[in-house]
Amino acid sequence: LRFPTSLTGDGTDAMNTDCDYSSAYVIIHTSDPELTGQGMTFTIGRGNDIVCAAIREVANRLIGKKLEDLFANMGKTWDYLLADSQLRWIGPEKGVIHIASAAVDNAVWDLYAKSRKKPLWKLIVDMTPEQIVDSTAFRYITDVITKEEALVMLKSRDAGKAEREAKVRELGYPAYVTSAGWMGYDDEKVARLTREALAAGFNHFKMKVGQDVDNDLRRGRIIRSIIDDPQNLPTGYVPPDPASLVGKNAGPTGSVYMIDANQVWDVPEAIDYVKQLAELKPWFIEEPTAPDDILGHAAIRKALKPYGIGVATGEHAHNRMIFKQLLQAEAIDVVQIDSVRLAGVSEVLAVLLMAAKFGVPVCPHAGGVGLCEHALHLSLIDYIVISGTMERNVLEYVTHLHENFVYPCTVNSRARYNVPNDPNEGYSIQMHESSIAEYEWPNGTYWTKATSGKA
Repeated sequence: LRFPTSLTGDGTDAMNTDCDYSSAYVIIHTSDPELTGQGMTFTIGRGNDIVCAAIREVANRLIGKKLEDLFANMGKTWDYLLADSQLRWIGPEKGVIHIASAAVDNAVWDLYAKSRKKPLWKLIVDMTPEQIVDSTAFRYITDVITKEEALVMLKSRDAGKAEREAKVRELGYPAYVTSAGWMGYDDEKVARLTREALAAGFNHFKMKVGQDVDNDLRRGRIIRSIIDDPQNLPTGYVPPDPASLVGKNAGPTGSVYMIDANQVWDVPEAIDYVKQLAELKPWFIEEPTAPDDILGHAAIRKALKPYGIGVATGEHAHNRMIFKQLLQAEAIDVVQIDSVRLAGVSEVLAVLLMAAKFGVPVCPHAGGVGLCEHALHLSLIDYIVISGTMERNVLEYVTHLHENFVYPCTVNSRARYNVPNDPNEGYSIQMHESSIAEYEWPNGTYWTKATSGKA
């Protein structure tokens, strides 16, 4: 599926200037025609067909399997999906084959949740600590966290689990907005969308940077001037808890500003560039350099620490081992898991457990089609059963393309995600048949009209 977001500038940044948000979408059918599992991974256009071809190869491993055998130990199921040696060779555990595995593993989890008539987050929250450990991908990370350590951690969270679930159901999960800060927007649109987000209750705002310092300073000053002015606050505004703002460079109204370079710089360039933006007082710089450069991130973090600016990354961290090393090297202040870059829920659980052990907040990447829907479940799991906190955490929210989903995520008047509660939604990624018919590439009705010049 391909959506023409390049026409409006949605999703644009310093590295990715012409994004057509796309979904490599998979449906797993069972002997019960009423029970299907949906999964996806996210791309930005060309390349989606390659991922779809890889998904078919991975999904073929499920043909003929009994559902309850798969559900009995989801960690073993994850191992099995990734164990085809010929497919593994073209990774291993990275690149196209890994994100294809994500789509398939997410579809199996979707099936599991639907079969139990629970949203995915609730399925996992209701598991015993032993079941969660069994569902987690531990290979290659036991030098940082063992199954035994994870079990102790999960059991220690058990006592307050019901209270945390009730709290997040009442308040919602904290969100931040990126939709005002895309690179392709002009100043008027940036200002208008920032005001709209502030009026909607948001107090965390992210802006794309990296093409031109003067341009970034001008756009950043526009956002800061709006979010730091008490006159712009909505009626009935409730100031955030001061504990949630510790170390975030919050302005006088309690609003927080973040910047994202999408990997565009070398390490020395990143340090120099962000220092020039220091007057904007960002909480963190996201993806300042190549996503695989652990020591580069560590050097950037060390250089920016005197300026009170942190480092966040993870959107393109292609497996749990990258996160393991980022945490070991003290290279990041914020862990940004991606629900479809990591190979599905079982690998995400591994990263959540490591982040909790190191005490680093998890603020998932969700700037793409379907990613907000997926990532909300993961943040709820992290809060209720793993880290036990959402005090400093925020989950990315973008306004685009939610209308294509049967169970779209929503935010409340406090700019917090509402908790998914429909027993039939699983992992919340099922798309409307009409959206599939319209945006399937290249034969959907939108694209056939575009090709003929009628769109």
